[in-house]
Amino acid sequence: MSDPSIPSPVQEELDHLSRIRTLLIENPEDAARSEDEVVRELIRLRDEHRDAKEEDKGSLQTQLTQTMAVLDQVRKARERERVDPDAPYFAHLQLSENNTHRDIFLGRATRLSHGLRIVDWRNAPISRLFYQYEEGDEYEEEMAGRVREGHVTVRRNVHIQDGELLRVGAPDSSWIRTGNDSWRELSRESIRLAGGQGSALRAGSAERSRLGSNQRHRANKHLPDIAALIDPDQFALISAQDSGVVVLRGSAGSGKTTVALHRIAYLAYQGPHKFPTRRVLVVVWGRAMRDYVAHVLPALGVKGVHVTTWGSWARQQVIRHLPALPRNVSDDTPEPASRVKLHPGVSELLEAHIRNTPGPARPEQVIDDWAQVITNRSAIAQAMGIDITPGALDRAMAWNTQQAAEIMHWMDSPEDRQASAEEGTDPRLDPEDYALLLRAWQKRMGPLRDRKRKPLRHVHIVLDEVQDFSPVEVQVLLDTTEKNQSVTLAGDVRQHISEQAGFSTWQGFLDRIGIESTALNTLQVSYRSTHPITRFALQVLDDDNEPAPRTTRDGPPVELFRFSDHGACVAFLSEELKQLIEQEPLANVALLTPSAELSRTYASGLTRADLPDVRLVVDQQFAFAAGIDVVEASQVKGLEFDYVVIIEPNARHYPDTPHHRRLLHVAGTRAVHQLWLTCVGTPSSILPDMNADPDES
Repeated sequence: MSDPSIPSPVQEELDHLSRIRTLLIENPEDAARSEDEVVRELIRLRDEHRDAKEEDKGSLQTQLTQTMAVLDQVRKARERERVDPDAPYFAHLQLSENNTHRDIFLGRATRLSHGLRIVDWRNAPISRLFYQYEEGDEYEEEMAGRVREGHVTVRRNVHIQDGELLRVGAPDSSWIRTGNDSWRELSRESIRLAGGQGSALRAGSAERSRLGSNQRHRANKHLPDIAALIDPDQFALISAQDSGVVVLRGSAGSGKTTVALHRIAYLAYQGPHKFPTRRVLVVVWGRAMRDYVAHVLPALGVKGVHVTTWGSWARQQVIRHLPALPRNVSDDTPEPASRVKLHPGVSELLEAHIRNTPGPARPEQVIDDWAQVITNRSAIAQAMGIDITPGALDRAMAWNTQQAAEIMHWMDSPEDRQASAEEGTDPRLDPEDYALLLRAWQKRMGPLRDRKRKPLRHVHIVLDEVQDFSPVEVQVLLDTTEKNQSVTLAGDVRQHISEQAGFSTWQGFLDRIGIESTALNTLQVSYRSTHPITRFALQVLDDDNEPAPRTTRDGPPVELFRFSDHGACVAFLSEELKQLIEQEPLANVALLTPSAELSRTYASGLTRADLPDVRLVVDQQFAFAAGIDVVEASQVKGLEFDYVVIIEPNARHYPDTPHHRRLLHVAGTRAVHQLWLTCVGTPSSILPDMNADPDES
C-alpha cells in the first residue's frame, strides 16, 4: 500500500528499489568455482596428456583447452564488480520504444538476469542514453548492431545507502528523506551550480546557488583582466626601488604574481639599459605557470624574458657546468632522501665542508664535495636534528650512499659507462641534487657561467611561489644576480604544499637566505574569490597565524554534495555542467581530483556524457580556454578558474595533516565565482561545517 503523502516519483522509486533488492537477495550471483579446484584439474589433465597414448592426446588436449578457458572465466569473475543489494544503482532510466516501456538502472556493475536490468555506467552502450538525453527527448542510437528509436520517459538520479532510498532527483524537483521518514522537496534552484555568466548574483541574496553567475567571461584564459585592477598598495610595490629584494606576501588571489610581472614591465620601461629583458629571469613552480606567464608578459609589452621552472633551469646549469655527471634523473627518489637533500641544515653542512676542506677549484672536486656531504650520516643527523627520525635517515643514507658510489664508479670507468649507456642503466641524479651541486660550484668555483663562459648575472629575478622552494634553491638563484641584487620573491605560507621544501615561517625562511625582514610586504586584499570561498578556505586551515585577507565580493555558498558512487556523481555533474555551459559558454571549470586515476574516471565519464571541451590535463598542459579541465588538485597552484568542483575530499585522500589542509586550501582558492565539493567516501574531518551560519564563522 503506497503512502499518499509520498510524492509519486518517490513512491515509484521506492517500489523499484524494493523489487530489485528482493530479486538480488533471493538470486545471488553464482559463486565462481574455486581457482584451486580448476588448477588441480589442469595439473591432472597435463599429467594424463604427458603419459597418454598418441590416439588419446587429441581428446585430452581439447579438455586442457576447455579447462584453461574455465580458469580464465573464474579469474575474470573474481575481478568483476558485482551488484551490491545495499547500493545497487544510482540512476533510473525509462525508455519507450514501439509503445513498450523498459526500466533500466545504472550502477557500478551489470546484472541482466532474473528480470533485472542494471547496467554498468562505464561500459554499457545504453548508459549513453542517460548521459546524453533529457527526460522527454527522442533518441536514435545504434546499440548491439541495430538502430534503436524511442524517447526517454523517465530520467532520475537516486541516492541509495544501506538499502535505503535517501534522495530522488527529477528534472524539475528533488526530494530528500528526512529523519522521520517523510520526504522534503527541494527546488531545482537549490541544487544548481551558479556563479559566472548566466544568473546575476546579488549580494545578500538568501537564495541558494546554481552553478553560474552571469559574468562575461574572457574567451582567452591566458590574459587576466589586470590593466585597470592595480590598487594603490600594489602600485607602490611595482614602482618600488629598483635594487634589493622585495618580498610579496599575500593570500591566494591578492595579486602577488600580478605585481611581480608588472614590476618587470615597470623596471624595463623605466631603465631599458639597466634592465634589458634578455637578462631578466622568472622562475615559477610548475609548467602551467610557466606557460601562463610566458603569455602574460608580452601583453604587458615585455618580450625576451626567460621564463622557466626551477627544475628545467637547474638541470640546464648542471649539464653545462658538470658535463661529466650522468643526465638521467630519478623519478622514484625516496621521500627521506629528498628531505635530506633539501634541508637547510644540509646545505649549511655543504658550505662548511667546502670552507674546511682544501681542494682544487675543479668540477671533479665539486662532485666530490657533494658526494662526501650526502653520505656523511653523523653530520647529517646532527644538522637535521629532530627533523628526521633514525629510520627515515637510514633509508635516506642507504639511497644516497648507493647513488654516490654508482655515480663515482661510472665516472671513473669509461668501459662501464659505455656498457651502461648501451643497456640504458646509467646511474641517476635526484632532482634535489641540482641545488646542492650548483651551490657546491658557487662555493668552490665562484659564479655560475653563461653559455659564453662569462659569469651568469641577471639584472632582475622573479621567484614565484617561493614558499615551495628550499632555501638552498633560493640561494643559488640569488647568487646569480648583479651586485644590487634586484629580486622579487612572491609567496604565501598558506599555499606551501611541497613537503620537502622546509618552509615554516616567513621569518625563519628569510633568516635562512640572508634577507632582512623589512623586505617583507603584505598584500591584504584578495580579489579572486568571493567571501564564502575565502571563508571556507581559511576554515580548512584551522590553526593559521597569517593575517586574514579582505575580500571584495559576495557570492553563493560553498556546497558539499554526497553520492553513493562516482557514477552517480558523474551523472549529477554532467547534468549541471551542461546547463552551465549552455548559459555561460565562455566559462572555464576545473574538476580537481586527489589522484590521476580519479581524473581519468571523471574525464571519461563527462566525455561519455557528450559534454564539450572536457580536457584531461596531464603534465600541467592546460589550454587556458573555456571548457572543463579535469586535473589533480596538486597541479593547479597559481592558476584560477571561473568555477571549481573539488572531487572526493574524503578522509582517505585528505587526512588531518598540515600538508593536506594546505592542499585543500589551494584547491578551494582556485575558484573565482563558485566552489562545490562532491564526496562518495566519508568526508574529511578537515572540512568545515557546511551548514554553519556564515555570521558565526
